[in-house]
Amino acid sequence: MRRPRIRLLIAVGLGAFALAWAATAAVLLLRTDDAAGEYRGSEPPARITLPDFTLPDYTGASVSSQELEGKVVLLTFLDAQCTEACPIIASQIARTLERLTSEEEEQIAAIAISTDPEEDTPEAVASFLEKNRAVGKLRYLVAPVERLRPVWESFQIVASLDTGSDTLHSAPVRIYDRDGTWVATLHAGADLTMENLAHDLRVALDT
Repeated sequence: MRRPRIRLLIAVGLGAFALAWAATAAVLLLRTDDAAGEYRGSEPPARITLPDFTLPDYTGASVSSQELEGKVVLLTFLDAQCTEACPIIASQIARTLERLTSEEEEQIAAIAISTDPEEDTPEAVASFLEKNRAVGKLRYLVAPVERLRPVWESFQIVASLDTGSDTLHSAPVRIYDRDGTWVATLHAGADLTMENLAHDLRVALDT
């Protein structure tokens, strides 16, 4: 285990988690089935688009945001050593994609970006994906820190590498529509269920 970084980074991470959970709780309390939004996940307040990135996955194959154009992008941030939210997220994504039709699945790109490149070796990632039955379902991107840090910053993500704890990092499950617009976010332990995720993916596919 790495030595924890400065307390300020941990405080920032905890603050980010607290805000995310508070926002999600507020949405769940206020929303009904007839709420204004089409999505069951929380919807961002403005038209925020998918940031540009080009990164390798754990097998070495390159993935770029440009090649995802025209697809619905399901994006999250994981740590293969995480034992709390990450296994739930990977499993829920994989099981949800299995429930969709083959035609629907072909139009969706499910991407995970590492928050811990120092420990997310190809072997560690492969084991994590296999354990959570996400092999072939979730493309897990990992690269050296100097390549990932600008990506974390563009997505405003707190990485486990910086907090010093495998379980303490941003782990939103974001959906971007075919135009690359961020349309919904779900969180493990709150609104991330197979039913909600499948619903929101289908709404994004239909827009």
